[in-house]
Amino acid sequence: MNMNTFGRNFRLTSFGESHGVGIGGVIDGCPSGLDVNFDFLKNEMQRRRPAQSLFTSERTESDEVMFLSGIFEGKTTGNPIAFIIKNENAQSADYENIKTVFRPSHADFTYYKKFGNVDFNGGGRSSARETAVRVVAGTFAKMILRNKGISINAFTSQIGDFKISVSIEEIDFSQIEKSPVRCPQEDVAEKMFVFLQEIKENGDSIGGTVTCIVSGLSAGIGEPIFDKLQARLAYAMMSIPAAHGFDYGAGFEGISQKGSQQNDIFISKNNKIITATNNSGGIQGGISNSMPIYFRVLFKPTSSISIAQQTVDIEGNTTEIKINGRHDICVVPRAVPIVEAMTAISLVDFLLAKN
Repeated sequence: MNMNTFGRNFRLTSFGESHGVGIGGVIDGCPSGLDVNFDFLKNEMQRRRPAQSLFTSERTESDEVMFLSGIFEGKTTGNPIAFIIKNENAQSADYENIKTVFRPSHADFTYYKKFGNVDFNGGGRSSARETAVRVVAGTFAKMILRNKGISINAFTSQIGDFKISVSIEEIDFSQIEKSPVRCPQEDVAEKMFVFLQEIKENGDSIGGTVTCIVSGLSAGIGEPIFDKLQARLAYAMMSIPAAHGFDYGAGFEGISQKGSQQNDIFISKNNKIITATNNSGGIQGGISNSMPIYFRVLFKPTSSISIAQQTVDIEGNTTEIKINGRHDICVVPRAVPIVEAMTAISLVDFLLAKN
């Protein structure tokens, strides 16, 4: 059973629960001799960690990574890279009132039906706490991609009804981390910020969209039929907690266009074949065509809200629940580095298969 392992050639196996001793993982298939940039890793972990803004969970975790194997004198050895991240600020008492009650839109009911014996504290295994492990593996994948001139940049493109109005080509990546909501368009970011304050005051939550752009990937990456590049990316993105949708290129917004409007015309520029437009999102026939790959991931509103809701307990009795604990008002800003991480892992997995 591979439900806790992602990847084929570059593989991540994760373990741990939200309120357990810690979480961790094993990265297998990472090439030897890779210089490990520990400062870069620390920065990536800080981008995902909780308690980084007014709209994220107040859970305070340092998210320091302890490596157990696979690294020697600052370089990877080619052997499995095992690591753990301790849980330092779990507050299990917050969940005593829901241990026999199913929270609306959470995994409580489905996990109970599948496993029976479930750690309910903080959502246990279904908690987004697990995504810290993905960011560790994604950082190693990013380091591999950087050496090949491939970059990945994700950002908040929509929260609620507020969305960016600039095109993919106009995005200034340097502006992403300057905004607490990780939106690169300043005027829209300000509106998102005010809107999230209102949502927080009302004890509610909201969803949105993360857009991701991959630059520098050569043509020919991916496989036909059942292992298409966009299919693997969709598989990776939809494994992220709260992810509810995926599209790439012109996507759903392109359905109003005719083929004559949406077709990407091939041209020759600087002795290289490219396309005049990029409605295909850099992928044709399931294989990269050297144009920038871009896609969007839709995230639902956070399920945990402080407004009282009706539900049932494990006996089927109707009851009311008011969720305590510390939760994100909107998961989108913190999902940005997770989307990048899963993208990096997916691409390295393909590149290693090609080599």
